[in-house]
Amino acid sequence: MADTKYAPAPTEPPPSYETAAQPTASKPPPLRAPLPLEIPIIASLRDKRVILASASPRRKQLLAQIGLTNLQIIPSPLPENLPKSLSPFEYVLQTATRKATHVYTTEIDNTTLGEPALVLAADTVVVSSLGQLLEKPRSEADHIAMLKMLRNSGYHRVYTAVVAMTPLASARDPGYAIETTVEETVVRFGKEISDEMLMAYVRTREGADKAGGYGIQGVGAILVERIEGSWDNVVGLPLRATLGLIERVVRAGDEEELEDEFGEGAED
Repeated sequence: MADTKYAPAPTEPPPSYETAAQPTASKPPPLRAPLPLEIPIIASLRDKRVILASASPRRKQLLAQIGLTNLQIIPSPLPENLPKSLSPFEYVLQTATRKATHVYTTEIDNTTLGEPALVLAADTVVVSSLGQLLEKPRSEADHIAMLKMLRNSGYHRVYTAVVAMTPLASARDPGYAIETTVEETVVRFGKEISDEMLMAYVRTREGADKAGGYGIQGVGAILVERIEGSWDNVVGLPLRATLGLIERVVRAGDEEELEDEFGEGAED
């Protein structure tokens, strides 16, 4: 069977990699948030200050799906420049922890808005089958080369670290509770995906702002043959793990407050 032929590129070139990630009026509106989950942990946070230390609209949309719609978006300005010699697990965990602690320490003494009840941060990396950390593509040539490598290697791994922080009621050092988690998902591209298909996808610019150069939640799904693990982990935030993380860190803060009120280790 002859190779599938794709329509020629449009006369007007796609946007540059510097502008592709910027919101424009032509982009579709954000997904409508579902009705909130009626569970105690989500209900307890609805009227409190919850910060997402990330500018990712995908993470914001995923959190809205579990009912966290009153988020304050404060991205960390710290560069993601940790040594690539770190293991993927340590790289994402340390990066997400740096983001969370930076925003937390900046906002904890905010006299106008008050201290946050919860700070969430996350970091996602794509790792080739040879162990190479893949960041966002820098150009169209870099983008097509990245996707070809992912196709030819057969599989790759996606790691997302999530960090949650909440203040403690007492002045007990360090003054906050912190919980972390790292999720791994194995992704396999279809080997039959042609170079023409990859180029057609690259020219959509959907993957220009994403580590690994594709978005599984969008048109990039056509590249994926199968996954092993959490789908939303590939998007950038594993919801089930994140919800468990929030429950643990808030519980830790509540238990510390009770200990402070009634006295730790008090005897009957």
